[in-house]
Amino acid sequence: MAMYVSLVNFTDQGIRNVKDTIKRSEAAMAEAEKMGMKIVQPLWTMGAYDVVVLLEAPNDETMSAFTLKIGSMGSVKTHTMRAFDRKEIEAILAKIK
Repeated sequence: MAMYVSLVNFTDQGIRNVKDTIKRSEAAMAEAEKMGMKIVQPLWTMGAYDVVVLLEAPNDETMSAFTLKIGSMGSVKTHTMRAFDRKEIEAILAKIK
């Protein structure tokens, strides 16, 4: 599966209900599983982002559907990036001539 990194910020609604963040995370994990994905690790952070999430998904379309669904719930905004492990980046670099 492809790896993704999602940078998450709470919306006004999300910060008002911050005490529910663990419950929301568990619900997101269950939703990801239903969609054939996996939340590898959610990490609550200090600084520019409130949460950083490592995810695995079968493809970009599934990842996009997941982030749209989570965003539509109103508690978070996400910025998601495709991440490549060493083997994947080696294959990419091999295509540079």
